Amino acid sequence: MSRWTPAIVLAVLASVPLWVTSLYVLHIFIIAGIFIIAAMSLNLLLGYAGQLSLGHVAFFGIGAYTSALISLGFDIHLTDDLAFGIEPQPVWLAMLAGLVVPGLFGLGVGRIASRLRGAYFVIVSISFAEVVRLVAVNWVELTQGPMALNNIPPLTPGIPGVFAFLFLRKPAYFYVVLVVAVACYVVIRRLVNSQAGRAMIALRENEALASSVGIDVTRYLVLATATSAAMVGAAGALYAHYVRIVDPDIFLFIYTVTMVIMVITGGKGTLAGPIVGGVIFGMLPEVLRSFAIVPELQWVLFGILMILIVFLLPQGIVPAVSAWCAQRRRAPAHSEPPVEVVPR
Repeated sequence: MSRWTPAIVLAVLASVPLWVTSLYVLHIFIIAGIFIIAAMSLNLLLGYAGQLSLGHVAFFGIGAYTSALISLGFDIHLTDDLAFGIEPQPVWLAMLAGLVVPGLFGLGVGRIASRLRGAYFVIVSISFAEVVRLVAVNWVELTQGPMALNNIPPLTPGIPGVFAFLFLRKPAYFYVVLVVAVACYVVIRRLVNSQAGRAMIALRENEALASSVGIDVTRYLVLATATSAAMVGAAGALYAHYVRIVDPDIFLFIYTVTMVIMVITGGKGTLAGPIVGGVIFGMLPEVLRSFAIVPELQWVLFGILMILIVFLLPQGIVPAVSAWCAQRRRAPAHSEPPVEVVPR
């Protein structure tokens, strides 16, 4: 890949609001961008640390609920005579909390599950997500339960009491999502290319061998879990302030499945994989809906495409394309006829 490729892709993405006139299509780009951020965070845990988390949506929902509650303000009664509450806070502060709180939960889950691998880690992650969902459903005083948190304020960056920008229109919010996605990409790229990233890859390839050469297994798995949770929490906060309503359905298992599909089909363990998978599977449902295909048939086609990609490109789209390009570059060198030396 050329060193100019990321800059070209970024320039194309930045121009999207200029040539996309349909607000509905722009809405699709925004939602796809939010889930690309979530997929990139899962790729850090699955693709580089080698741990499959099927409860990743829990951190997404925690980020959404945290940011929504802090921006709206809340009161809860600890006892009949004791209550605790927070006044409505600026949205930027709420979104920062939506990044920090899931990261702290990820730190805790990583510590608890640090001795678990494979199916046991998957079970712990699913159980954690189900517990969080039940809390969101039943703690009505805090989360409003199935009635949902409504009228969540939109993103308003600025200096409190001096000035603020209201991101009410979709083009402005598209750029907010793009900036956060680029920031997450840069953080993951720097982390992967650092000593910590190389340690995570070593754990993924052979944990026993990595441990034998002095790599702290628990430390780097907890780091991967906490960083991944913080990033997907930021995606959840973006989602909450974009749709401006949050309910327990945000913890649906299908969202985790969507993230996993984006990572695996795009190419786990690659920087571009979740982005490619997110673009394809973020746009595909809307493309199928535009052809008036019933939802049941949409899921069938969705599944068939996923199976074909996994069967034909088991490493994912990005590794397959990279291998094909490398083969094409080597082909001319091998196709040159040998030079015949004529003796004098």
